[in-house]
Amino acid sequence: MTTSAHRLADPQWQDDAHTWVAARLAAAGRRVTGPVEARVRPWSLVWRVPTDAGPVWFKANNPGTRHEAGLLPVLAELAPGRVLAPIAVDAGRGWSLLPDGGASLRELLGRAPDPGHWERVLPEYAALQRATASQVDRLLALGVPDHRPELLPALLTNLLDDHGSLRIGADGGLSPQTYERLRAEVPAYADRCRRLAEIGVPATIQHDDLHDGNVFAGPAGYRFFDWGDASVAHPFGTLLVTLRSIRYASDLGAGDPVLTRLRDAYLEPWTDAYDRPTLVAAARLAVPLTTVSRALSWRRALDPTDPAAAEYAEAVPGWLAELLTPDEV
Repeated sequence: MTTSAHRLADPQWQDDAHTWVAARLAAAGRRVTGPVEARVRPWSLVWRVPTDAGPVWFKANNPGTRHEAGLLPVLAELAPGRVLAPIAVDAGRGWSLLPDGGASLRELLGRAPDPGHWERVLPEYAALQRATASQVDRLLALGVPDHRPELLPALLTNLLDDHGSLRIGADGGLSPQTYERLRAEVPAYADRCRRLAEIGVPATIQHDDLHDGNVFAGPAGYRFFDWGDASVAHPFGTLLVTLRSIRYASDLGAGDPVLTRLRDAYLEPWTDAYDRPTLVAAARLAVPLTTVSRALSWRRALDPTDPAAAEYAEAVPGWLAELLTPDEV
């Protein structure tokens, strides 16, 4: 498997990528004007590419997150204005070339903290999810992972069989006692997944890592990026990461009325089809179930042969263990 670090050290890969970027920019009437700036993570390599019309961003996903490249133009088609329309993609290689999106919501909140921004962000994100709900088969054909509620119990069982990723008994891994508790939890987990599916809110794209660092906030409005963790799943699972990130960034306690208000702002776009108590019940089921999705997305992102992945190895068992201590929404 070719990791981001291997790519950075491989002259042939570097030449191929530079050639591809230059050719796609030329087709768009632009040219590279200087050296790239690289950021390497275990799941991707990103270049900031200076051009004569401002910077652009090249991203090369590793195999576990490669579906992002093919997903980007489809999201731009289905939800125009809510994501960056790519300049070019090579879905087979997991490459994408994107315009600069400007300042992130995190930067904006750093200058003027105001959780109220999320009251505008979350309905727009929900609208994106609703716009893609009818295209689930198309998303799956792109290789977007399938985390729909009816499949999660089998995915959990498979994950529990992966002792290497769970680091059972090792430092930063699951204790044997926690592992046995998770094994015993599978039937109850399957029952909650069944109940969630029966509510009938359709599966759609679920970003799975939606926090203020993955939202652009500028004159063009809010736009959502970094879709490498995305899956086809129950939409409300989004609230696991989003509400938690808001809670920590704003130093809010569990159950703070601000979090309830933001949850309801997110659910509002579905009130044309479901009453609010039903939506709240679905969210309360979906959020703890999504800890399994988070563990799976980290397992996909981390190549165990890549030494750089060791820094993040605790994420898989860490997220899975949270199934036993769920967040309240």
